[in-house]
Amino acid sequence: MKLLSLRLWQMLLGWGSVGIVYHFSDRWQAPGRLMAPGWVDQLIPFSPQAIWLYLSFFLLIPCGYLLTPLSTLPWLRRAMQLAALGAGMVYMLWPTTMVYPKVIDTGLSARLLTLLTQFDSAQNCLPSLHMALSLLAVWAIAKARHKGLTILALLWALLIGFSILQLRRHLFVDVLAGTALALAAGVLAQAIGQRRLRATGDMP
Repeated sequence: MKLLSLRLWQMLLGWGSVGIVYHFSDRWQAPGRLMAPGWVDQLIPFSPQAIWLYLSFFLLIPCGYLLTPLSTLPWLRRAMQLAALGAGMVYMLWPTTMVYPKVIDTGLSARLLTLLTQFDSAQNCLPSLHMALSLLAVWAIAKARHKGLTILALLWALLIGFSILQLRRHLFVDVLAGTALALAAGVLAQAIGQRRLRATGDMP
C-alpha cells in the first residue's frame, strides 16, 4: 500500500503540474495564430468515434506510473514537469489555434466530443501535450524491460496519436512537436537525475 501511495504521489506531482500549466497558460495567453491543416491532416477523415481512444490517454498515463520500476518514478515525474514547462512557454509566447469541425452527429461519441470541447483549450495546439505525455508513459513502461508490454504500450500510444488527428483536436505538426517535446523532456530529466546522483556521491 505504501508503494502504491508513492506511485500515486509521484503521478500527482508530475501529471498534476501539466494540468496547472495547461489551465493557466490558456487563461493568460494572447489570441492564437490560426494553423492550416497539412496534407497528412487532409488524408485522415474526421471521426467522433475516435473519442474513446483519445480518452484512453487517461488510462495510459497511470499505467506509466504503475508499471515503471520504482527507481524510474523521479525521472517520469520530472520529465512530465519539464514537458509541461516547455509546452507552457510555447503556449504563452506563440499560441496557436485551428479550425475545429462542427459536431453534427447525435450519438454517444459525438456527445462526449462536444462535452470535451467545453473543457479543452481551443488554443493550446502546438505542441500536443496529449502526444508528449503518452510517449513519456510508454518510455517509462519500457524501462521495466518487458518487451511484450512495451510493444503494447507503444501501439496504444500510436493509436492515441491517430485518434488526436481523427478528432481534429490537433494537427499533424502538433503531434510531431509533441513527440519532439517528449524526447527533449525525457533526455533532460535523465541528465538532471544523473547530475544529482553525482552530486550526492551515489554515482561514479
